Amino acid sequence: MWLWAGAAMGAPYTRAELDERGQAPVEPIPAVSAAPVVLFGGTVMTGSGPVWNGDGYVVLQDGRVSAVGRGAPPDVAGAVRVDLKGRYVTPALIDTHSHLGVYPSPGAKAHEDGNEMTAPTTPGVWAEHSVFPQDPGFERAIAGGVATMQILPGSANLVGGRGVVVRSLPARGGRAMRFPGAPETVKMACGENPKRVYGGKGGAPSTRMGNLRGQREVFLDAQTYLRKWNDYDAEVLAWRARDDDRGAGRKPKKGEEAKEPVAPDRDLDSDTLAGVLAGEILPQVHCYRADEILMLLRVADKSEHLSPTGANGDLGQLGRGTGTPSRTAGKRAACRIFLSAG
Repeated sequence: MWLWAGAAMGAPYTRAELDERGQAPVEPIPAVSAAPVVLFGGTVMTGSGPVWNGDGYVVLQDGRVSAVGRGAPPDVAGAVRVDLKGRYVTPALIDTHSHLGVYPSPGAKAHEDGNEMTAPTTPGVWAEHSVFPQDPGFERAIAGGVATMQILPGSANLVGGRGVVVRSLPARGGRAMRFPGAPETVKMACGENPKRVYGGKGGAPSTRMGNLRGQREVFLDAQTYLRKWNDYDAEVLAWRARDDDRGAGRKPKKGEEAKEPVAPDRDLDSDTLAGVLAGEILPQVHCYRADEILMLLRVADKSEHLSPTGANGDLGQLGRGTGTPSRTAGKRAACRIFLSAG
């Protein structure tokens, strides 16, 4: 098809296509090779409702769950059979907020790459580009049943950069650890951390009101950026359609002999924020107080900078606060709650 042949030869790309190219694989995803396993005789908790006490089974083939049920387990050729009487089987865990890989465990100063503390807003950085796949924490996570995790930048910045959802399977590089099809995310933060980090340097923000102003400002700027790229994307699609007509032997109508569209200047920070505005990138916001979450929801309700459908993503990595989960109902927002000491 001409479209892809033309793209290969350097035809103009839309904003979404450029972002997709930025996520292209750079190494093969590690293949999983494992003998079949049949787990039986234990209590199987399916995670979707049913719990089979003492008579559940799980069949694993090619490293994946191929069957779950109760009663007599099926016969699987060549399978290792494991009697789990008195034991429990649950789905693997998903860590929705992790800093493994960007802050290795055990810690090493040379590999602490989770906070780009050079400016209050750094949406153009990606946690994936800091992930250290040899972090011993990944193997410990697997041993503890954590199969998938969202790795995020730290909470020093108002907009700290993109997160990445990975399988807890170490590879040579972080790109190959990506969970296929997982959404793009971006880390944001409210409260103590940004105002402490930058107020402590004599700059802004130094207060919670300064935090919100900083977040509103960058998204307002990104609105202009997104409009320019939306206009350009429309020009690209129209230009391709005209070239398809020419390829099919149809002559362009008078006035349609347009030149190849010229893309707006790219800005990596605005690329990420435009993705949030378009509903393609989900904000993950670190907050300390319930009122901070409600403040962001009010901003989203005004369609001021978050997705027009509301506050997509997580608006609550809560250390404390009361009543907030019920108030996020209907806002397409979720809360993750810390169990804090003290």
